[in-house]
Amino acid sequence: MRLSREKTVRLSHRIIDFLVSSPSVDFIEDRDTIRQEIVSILTSLLKLEEQVDTDVRAKIGSQKKEILEGSEEWDILYRKYYAESLKRLGVAEVHTHG
Repeated sequence: MRLSREKTVRLSHRIIDFLVSSPSVDFIEDRDTIRQEIVSILTSLLKLEEQVDTDVRAKIGSQKKEILEGSEEWDILYRKYYAESLKRLGVAEVHTHG
């Protein structure tokens, strides 16, 4: 999923607002420092996701048999390879719908 810098920053503000509203969260750093770290983490994860997507598409494209994007077989392979890549990278499996 691609998010603009603006949307990533907006999301970081919403996360901070949520944390501020939680009575079980105490801040030991200033909120802007934490928010900037959230932006950094989100940006890194989105870049990683983009690389995994590129790698999975290349892997499907390198099959001996041509598999058309949008076909049921392509979708199954994409989900399988994507989950395997995330697992290999140590990233929690993302449940996708659709």
